[in-house]
Amino acid sequence: MGITVGIIGCGSISRFRHAPEYKANPHVDEIVFFDKSLERAKELAEEFGGRVVETIEELFNDSSIIAISDCSSNEAHHLNTTQALLHGKHVLCEKPLAINVKYAEQILEAQAASGKKLMVDHNQRFTKAHQKAKEIIEKKELGEVLTFKTNFGHQGPESWSVDKSNATWFFKKERSHSGVAGDLGIHKIDLIHFLLDDEIEEVLAFTGALDKLDENGEPIEVCDNVVCALKTKKGRIGTASFSWTYYGSEDNSTTIYCQKGILKIYQHSTNQLIVEKKDGEVIKYELEAIQTNESQTKSGVIDAFIDCIIHDKEPPVTAQQAVASLRVIEKILGEK
Repeated sequence: MGITVGIIGCGSISRFRHAPEYKANPHVDEIVFFDKSLERAKELAEEFGGRVVETIEELFNDSSIIAISDCSSNEAHHLNTTQALLHGKHVLCEKPLAINVKYAEQILEAQAASGKKLMVDHNQRFTKAHQKAKEIIEKKELGEVLTFKTNFGHQGPESWSVDKSNATWFFKKERSHSGVAGDLGIHKIDLIHFLLDDEIEEVLAFTGALDKLDENGEPIEVCDNVVCALKTKKGRIGTASFSWTYYGSEDNSTTIYCQKGILKIYQHSTNQLIVEKKDGEVIKYELEAIQTNESQTKSGVIDAFIDCIIHDKEPPVTAQQAVASLRVIEKILGEK
């Protein structure tokens, strides 16, 4: 018995990640698309062999749909994901879970009331290099983690988003809310929580709209750069930089400094994880290339979501974990 899934929002994240990965999953029979632009929904339905609904209510009320991917823009997640859960659907929500913790907690209440699965697309947990790094850290092969630094930057969402213009919703305060912090930053905050089995508690951050302009040639309303210092509950300290203005190749690197050596993640194109030990030994792992906007590889997120539905397991990225990362983003933005 195959599963029918729905997708809310037919932008780039649906086209390059959700739709192809659902289509490739052997348990998924049909994909139902909804977008405010019917044309856009029809394009994806044609491309991936699904069907279209004209209203979001049709998606929620269709009893054949077991699960929904919420790929709407940030400001709509707390509305769409909440409604999907309350209509008895399992939900995979794009990150950030909501534009603020208050709205995210409303989603958590809906999830508890519905008893359905809610997973959040923090896909960096799924890469082989990050999984291997976590294993090394957990086994204390290099002793305790002391400090860390992590970066995520590229040339900006206007070249990736479906509009391909500076009118992109990512640049709008009322839609994106958090700019590069919620777009790229939240990935790396979640990653640090995951790798270190810890939570960032204290934040000192600088944010700025340094270079991006909107469709009217005005500076954008949200930050395009963030540089911050972070301290975890267990006392680890580190730095993080997030940027939409790395006008060269994408940087998605992390370094973890431990008592007996260093883990270098996604700093070398073929050796995605390099372990440099205090005694001079160097171990190089050739695992898999990181996903970039230009090079889409299978994320593993959709397969994990479908698997947790079929086998009634807790999702590998829970809403509570997503809220913990969102709480840090609020601190970075000076909202808490």
